[in-house]
Amino acid sequence: MPDALHATQFAFAAHLRDPARHPAPDGIEDRRMAIYRELVFNGLEGLLASNFPVIRGTLGDDAWRALVRDFLATHRAKTPLFTEFGQEFVAWLSQRDGWLPELAHYEYAELALAISDATVPPHDPQGDILAGIPVASPFAWPLAYAWPVHRIGPDDQPDAPPGAPTLLLLRRDAAGDVHVSTLSPLAFRLLQCIDDNVGDTGETLLHALATEAQATDHPAFHADGIALLQRLRADGVLLGTCPREQARAATLAE
Repeated sequence: MPDALHATQFAFAAHLRDPARHPAPDGIEDRRMAIYRELVFNGLEGLLASNFPVIRGTLGDDAWRALVRDFLATHRAKTPLFTEFGQEFVAWLSQRDGWLPELAHYEYAELALAISDATVPPHDPQGDILAGIPVASPFAWPLAYAWPVHRIGPDDQPDAPPGAPTLLLLRRDAAGDVHVSTLSPLAFRLLQCIDDNVGDTGETLLHALATEAQATDHPAFHADGIALLQRLRADGVLLGTCPREQARAATLAE
């Protein structure tokens, strides 16, 4: 009996996931099976549509439903949490060509940032951003894409990526709203360095970036870097600074 029950349950689930390839278990009226098929598919489609509205609108109803049907039939999810299920869709799409995988990542990043419960690190909001160690907000995410994902939609579906990468900043404000803006290559690289930083001051980071960029006019590069740090701080992307002792303790703890 347990083996027979397991076989029936497996056949039942396989049919709900991919009715075109797997017949329903014997002895179940198709009218009843159709109710379950509709419930499963509509539940998944509604969840993904709420997570990826731009993809749904861009592809159109038929292509979108075919994509969801393929996902249901071929993917084996590893999480039971609805709030994390979008990650499964992003991972499944990652092997595809074109802008679709990056657009999925971008849309899910917006949702993930909106619901993030990250802890704000200790910092001095009045600290000297040059003399101290810059602290980035956990609710400001620099992202890089080959495709202009923030512009893709039903009326803008590029055939090829542009020559330069698309550098974006996702930022959640105090009210919980998520905003997107473009970043210059310098701003993106600076935020990368701050995210990876464990003990260098803002001044040291700017000098390192000038060397990395092979800047021919270091004073001008330095002035632009200072202005950028101040602007990032004013926008809440940088929270302030932490003292060297605190950064060293965090490094040792890791």
